[in-house]
Amino acid sequence: MAVGKVTISSVSKLEGWLWDTHCVGFGARRQTNGVFYYVRYRHGGSQIVRSIGRHGPFTPDTARAKARQLLGVVAGGTNPFAQAVGDGFGAAIDRYLTRRRSSLKPKTFSELGRYLRNYSAPFHRLRLGEIDRRKVAALLGEIETSSGSASRNRARSALSSFFAWCVSEGLLDTNPVAGTAKADEGGSRERVLTPDELRRLWRGLGTDPFSEIVRLLLLTGQRRNEIGKLTWAEVDLGRKQIVLPPDRTKNNREHCLPLSAQALAILSQQPRRNATDFVFGGFNDWHRATQRLGQHVGIAGWRLHDLRRTAATQMAELGVQPHIIEAVLNHVSGHRAGVAGVYNRATYAEPMREALQRWADWLDQITT
Repeated sequence: MAVGKVTISSVSKLEGWLWDTHCVGFGARRQTNGVFYYVRYRHGGSQIVRSIGRHGPFTPDTARAKARQLLGVVAGGTNPFAQAVGDGFGAAIDRYLTRRRSSLKPKTFSELGRYLRNYSAPFHRLRLGEIDRRKVAALLGEIETSSGSASRNRARSALSSFFAWCVSEGLLDTNPVAGTAKADEGGSRERVLTPDELRRLWRGLGTDPFSEIVRLLLLTGQRRNEIGKLTWAEVDLGRKQIVLPPDRTKNNREHCLPLSAQALAILSQQPRRNATDFVFGGFNDWHRATQRLGQHVGIAGWRLHDLRRTAATQMAELGVQPHIIEAVLNHVSGHRAGVAGVYNRATYAEPMREALQRWADWLDQITT
C-alpha cells in the first residue's frame, strides 16, 4: 500500500490505498463510488480498519483531525467503534431505509441513503440519544462548508425525516433537527459567463479530472453529476455519443447526447482505471473545487450550473432552434412539454450534433 501525505491533490489522483505520513493510522482509499477516509489501529490484540466517512463531506484536513480524535480514544484503551447495536444511529438508519425503499423511486432512495450514510457518517458511531441539536447544527455547518448550501439543506431534510421516524417508533422523544437553520440557496439565477470569462476559464483549466469535467460541462451543457459520475458504460466512442439511463437523469428519461469532436477528444484521452468504471473517478468535491478554480482564473460569483445556462444561451445566439437546445439539455418543457412531448418522440440526433459542434467551434475561436 502506498504511503504519503493525504492531500486534495493526492486524493484526486488516488487509485487504491494511501496511508498518511503525517498521522499514523489515517488513510484514504478510492472505491467504486468515491474516495473514503479510514483509521487503522489495534485493539484487543486485533487490527481494526474502519471508515471515517466519504471525501466531499470530509476534506483531508477534517478527516485527519477526526482520525486523530479517534486514535486518541484508542490510546485511552477504548474502541471508538464499539456501540450498542439496538439504539445506534447506524443501525437505526438501516431499519429506516429498509422501510422507505418500497415507497420511494430508486433515484430518490439512493439520494436519501447517500445523505444518511455518507454525509452523516460522523453520527454513525453515536447512540441516538447522544445526538442533540448542537451536534446536528455542527454537522450541517461542516456539510455547507465542504459541499455548499444545497447539500446542507438536503442533508437537513434527510435527517429531519429520519429523526421524525425515530420519534414515531418510540426511539426518541424529540427531533434534534428542529430549530436548526436552512441555508439560503438564493433565488433563480440568470448568470451567463461573458466571452472574456469563458476565455479565462478555459485557459485556466489544467489536466486534472475536475478540469476535464469542467470542459465537458461547458461543451455538452449537461448537469454536473451527469458528467462527474459518468461511467464508461454510458460512453459510446464508436457512435460518438453519451447515453444516460433514466435513473441518471432528472426527468427519469434516457438521454442520448451526440458529442462534438472536441468533447469526443476529451473522453478518448481519459485513462481507464481498473479500480472503478467511473470516467472521472465519481468526482464529488464540487464546492471546494469550484471555489478554487474561480479564484485561480479570477471569476467571482459563479457556479457550475452557470456553464449549462451559458451553453444554452450561446447556442441560441448562434442560431440554434429552441427545441434543439431543449433536446440537448434534456428538458421536457416548452416545445417538448405536455401533449406535444408525448406524441413528438423525435430525438433530433443530427441537429443536436450540429448545434453542439457549432458551439464547440465558437468556443475554440474565442479561447485559442
